Amino acid sequence: MLKILRKQAQSTLIQAMVLLIAVVFIFWGVGTNLNNNRNSVASVNGEEIPVQDYQRAYDRAVEKYRQQFGGRIPAGLLEGLNLKGQVVGQLIRAELFRQGAAEMGLAISKEATRREIEKMKAFQKNGRFDLGRYKEVLSQNRLTPTSFEGGLRNDMLTGLVVETIGSFAVLPETEVAQWLDFSEREVKLAVRAIKSSDFEDKVKVDDAKLAAWFDQHKTEYTTEPKIRLRYLEFDFDKDIGQVQITDDALRARYASEQSKYTIPEQRHARHILFKVSPQADEQTVEKKKKLAEEVLARIRKGEDFATLARQYSEGPTKDSGGDLGFFSQGRMVKPFDEVVFSMQPGAVSDPVRTSFGFHIIKLEEIRPARTRSFEEVKGELAKAMKKEEVKGITFKKASEAYEGIMRAGSIDKYSKQSGVAVEKTGFFSRTHPPSGITSDPGFLQAAFGLGKGELSSLVELKNGYVIVFVDDVQKPVVPKLADVRKRVVKDYRKEKAVDLARAAAAEELAQAKKQGRLSGKDIKETGFVKRTASRVADVPPEVIRDAFSLPHAKQLPEQPVGVGNTFYLYEIRDRRLDTDSISKETKKQLRQQLLANVRNRLVADWLADLQEKSEIWTNDAMLK
Repeated sequence: MLKILRKQAQSTLIQAMVLLIAVVFIFWGVGTNLNNNRNSVASVNGEEIPVQDYQRAYDRAVEKYRQQFGGRIPAGLLEGLNLKGQVVGQLIRAELFRQGAAEMGLAISKEATRREIEKMKAFQKNGRFDLGRYKEVLSQNRLTPTSFEGGLRNDMLTGLVVETIGSFAVLPETEVAQWLDFSEREVKLAVRAIKSSDFEDKVKVDDAKLAAWFDQHKTEYTTEPKIRLRYLEFDFDKDIGQVQITDDALRARYASEQSKYTIPEQRHARHILFKVSPQADEQTVEKKKKLAEEVLARIRKGEDFATLARQYSEGPTKDSGGDLGFFSQGRMVKPFDEVVFSMQPGAVSDPVRTSFGFHIIKLEEIRPARTRSFEEVKGELAKAMKKEEVKGITFKKASEAYEGIMRAGSIDKYSKQSGVAVEKTGFFSRTHPPSGITSDPGFLQAAFGLGKGELSSLVELKNGYVIVFVDDVQKPVVPKLADVRKRVVKDYRKEKAVDLARAAAAEELAQAKKQGRLSGKDIKETGFVKRTASRVADVPPEVIRDAFSLPHAKQLPEQPVGVGNTFYLYEIRDRRLDTDSISKETKKQLRQQLLANVRNRLVADWLADLQEKSEIWTNDAMLK
């Protein structure tokens, strides 16, 4: 909550710069342990960072990860992330930043902090700051006015420092031109793919060479261990007929678990999505918002919602008229969810901003919450209870059999004495088990964990229990070439075909260089593509990247571009940089981006200098 509230006091630029500062400091070291002050977690140039500040920051960080993982943090995650060290690093960075601001003569007054707080909508009622609301929100988030205002003041100070340092940034127009050339230049290619698979039938298999090749690769053909088993199976389904569940028992279970059969209220809605990236600039946001408002005005005038959704929506439900079907509360992103569950059927919302963009929402129908009746769930409840009860019956039968085997001395003797049939298998490997129960992962894990002549304990599987005896084991062996010749020949051809394809590609490229042009069959031409293009017309990005690495005077690559077992030849047929077609908005965005990079470097250099001159101590004992 504190982070959310602070955002309202920060510009987008400040947030981006603070993120940069955090990244820069990840690579910073800290000093050695110079004293044993147990009340401080660290000190920066003699200014101590109290343990209480560390504990509060650490607790907030832990809570963040807990929420990300649905309430339960995976074991070892925090230690693997070195979360304690990260938190201490953040506190050290904040103190360094504060001290650096003081050296520059920058400060944030209490009055400026107060004005920022009064602007925050979270603390307002009817558009005006409300002191009671302010205290209530802070209390709900276990914050005091002093701690919240101190954190906000630090954020504002960070923004002021970044803004001050960034004001010295200068961006030469030559750098803009270079980046435009880099990002907007395009090439048109002629490409030929030479696949190794086309050469496999051209590989000559010589017995001597094949034998030598196999000798180098024979460990790759080592067989898997195999086992031969005898086992007894105890299936739940064979015993389920013995289970009788009375109507009274079903009703009692239904009453005790009635909440399980409650279906929450569901709402059926449609929406029209106007996509906006969370990183979009204000001009883009306003443009999409204006379009959403124009479409909304048409809906208000009576135009069909679904028809407009098919025309304007940029979401996956576009073709279905924006139909989202029925969903319960909490299934959608929070702003969307809050609006939908405050509407009445037939109502259409104002544009709603979420992380996906702007939504216009129409509520079609409300399906009230209800509890499924006993008669509705009786069948599935009886089935579930029978499955629970049968486990005890089957377990007892399996346990008695296991004791019988122990008394008889072997599974075969028990079978003769009891008349219970023992199932048998032939030899099989773990990756190629017989069908049926023997392919169950639990069965395989138990069976392949035993040695020859060993008997398992009771093994519980999904549908029952099993007792396994390993009759024999075949250990892994390196086979003779004759036994795997067909497979070896296939692999040999594949490998040697790659060499043939590579050589053919090199020969064709040499010929193309003599002619000054790529010619021949199966040549595909692309349209103009940029260096950032993904696969185009079956031309992989590796080829596109290689083409942009060529000097401007060259049209052919130095060597074929290998991608997997395919080798690509290409010729640059044309290059262009049409700066006139680049929109003013694109140029403006690029200039802003590059200027931000210059500011980033200035701030990073300032921080690096500040850190180098500082004396930093950490209480290493607390971080163990």
